[in-house]
Amino acid sequence: MQVMQSKMQIRLQQRTSAGTAGLQHRTAAAVPRPTRSVQMAAVNKEQLQGAYGELKNYIQSKYCNPIIIRLAWHDAGTYDCTKTEFPQRGGANGAIRFQPELSHGHNAGLQVALALLKPMKAKYPDVSHADLFQMASAAAIEAAGGPKIDMQYGRKDVTNEQAPMHGSSATAADHIRQVFNRMGFNDQEIVVLSGAHTLGRVRKDRSGLGVDETKYTKDGPGLKGGTSWTPDWLNFNNSYFTEVKAKRDADLIVMDTDACIFEDEGFRPWAEKYAADQDAFFADYAVAHKKLSELGVEWEEGAPVTI
Repeated sequence: MQVMQSKMQIRLQQRTSAGTAGLQHRTAAAVPRPTRSVQMAAVNKEQLQGAYGELKNYIQSKYCNPIIIRLAWHDAGTYDCTKTEFPQRGGANGAIRFQPELSHGHNAGLQVALALLKPMKAKYPDVSHADLFQMASAAAIEAAGGPKIDMQYGRKDVTNEQAPMHGSSATAADHIRQVFNRMGFNDQEIVVLSGAHTLGRVRKDRSGLGVDETKYTKDGPGLKGGTSWTPDWLNFNNSYFTEVKAKRDADLIVMDTDACIFEDEGFRPWAEKYAADQDAFFADYAVAHKKLSELGVEWEEGAPVTI
């Protein structure tokens, strides 16, 4: 998350810190990014198909959909649309597996997601880390009842570590616009991607937010505890929008960056649309998720491919 300089900004940082789903926001500073080297690998379509075929059941059996989605979002979330060179522009390049990026506060807990995907990487070694992270995220959405995302594969991996950049902003709406505008997203895309918080929880041991457990999380499934945005936090639907709008349940978390989608004039029409129409949410989400998964990507020769 952002390193905030004032008490108000520190409070915003705490309220926007990552739960087990959703993008933990990163902003680019003016300093140049270190150079990364690139690992080349052939696109093995058979291994891509095999990995995707296993991932849905594997993720569902581990109840890990939210943290897998978060891993992919954070890998892609370093993208800066003002930069053109790969890999300096950031994006979905597998870099999140390296230190010091992995140890930054906004990535707390993501070593768990990496460990969960390690057996899949070992079984399908020709699938790049960048492809595996984004594939697993799409599989997690679909396995939770969400839309099938028209994914493409053949991403190149980077091989050396890079520290993420930091910045700050004043209000919740300004904050998420600063982050997502850097990646090339508009207000509609910001709101629809926020809907991914229908999955997952915030956990005090990772973000300092929420409570130890609620009536919705005290029994799991999977790891118990935390505070969710929705009652059925492993089911992908439009309930994030309906619950944030209603603010009717003290056992559900509503952060400033959640509430602002119904308060900000640019965000509100889209939030109202998705609260009222789940089909519209699914259709627009699938498009925005695919865009996110391809930010900053450098494709292998012969890629992208579909499976």
